[in-house]
Amino acid sequence: YGYIEGIIAPDGEAQDAYLLGVNEPVEEYTGIIIAIIHRYDDVEEKWVVAPKGLMFTKEEIQEQTYFQEQYFKSEITM
Repeated sequence: YGYIEGIIAPDGEAQDAYLLGVNEPVEEYTGIIIAIIHRYDDVEEKWVVAPKGLMFTKEEIQEQTYFQEQYFKSEITM
């Protein structure tokens, strides 16, 4: 979990992103946006980023982001 530097989200802070497919801490990372989690009860969407060439299903994204997204009503757009 981190943020996209230089992109300001509707909450006035840097755009938040989940980084999937990388299993070690990183300070910086360049990947591709594979999905957007649209929260119906929050002002900010969460971007889902993965390494180039690696894709996840909606179900896999739900499983890997559940720790935080369980508190929100949301929809994943691929």
